[in-house]
Amino acid sequence: MIDLTTLIAYVVIVLGFVFIPGPATLLTVARATSSGTRVGIATGAGIAAGDVIHTVTAIVGISAIIAASALLFSIIKYAGAAYLVYLGLRAILEKTPVDGLSGLVPISAATAFRQAVLTEVLNPKTALFFLAFLPQFLRPENGSAVIQLALLGAIFVLLGLVSTVAFAIGAGGLGNFLRRNPAVLKWQGKVVGSIYCALGLRLAMQDR
Repeated sequence: MIDLTTLIAYVVIVLGFVFIPGPATLLTVARATSSGTRVGIATGAGIAAGDVIHTVTAIVGISAIIAASALLFSIIKYAGAAYLVYLGLRAILEKTPVDGLSGLVPISAATAFRQAVLTEVLNPKTALFFLAFLPQFLRPENGSAVIQLALLGAIFVLLGLVSTVAFAIGAGGLGNFLRRNPAVLKWQGKVVGSIYCALGLRLAMQDR
């Protein structure tokens, strides 16, 4: 088990991290605004699922391989960036019917979940974050390192999910208003797509 002092310090740091708007928040807000609260929450859940995968890979050491291999890091980084840009361009070019009464949902929650998982998994920066951040709170005297890492990762995933769900609910309510405004709806896809493209370019330009 993790001692209370270490646990409190960890939770405070993670809360500060997950509630500061970043790529995961922007993705969630963009989906919730364009497709509704349910899709926004599904996006947040997908990001959380991706973080679970990163936690597991950090524990088994795959993230260490990514950190050591410049080629593998670059491949994963550019694959993730390309996927984000692809989603962005598709949103920009897609013609959305402007009908304030249609209640049209551009994508399903299941699709949003799958896209969010893939986007998060293909972000090597997240893998390296888990590799570098979690071990700082390991204490040999507290027992198994694997159990400690699993618990720390689970806390991070849970708090991250709470954060994205909160942002999704807020953005989803705003999106309901925007979708009733034809003038705004006309440009909604372009704005959302631009966010995706910007996140993809940001990821592509990041150094190791």
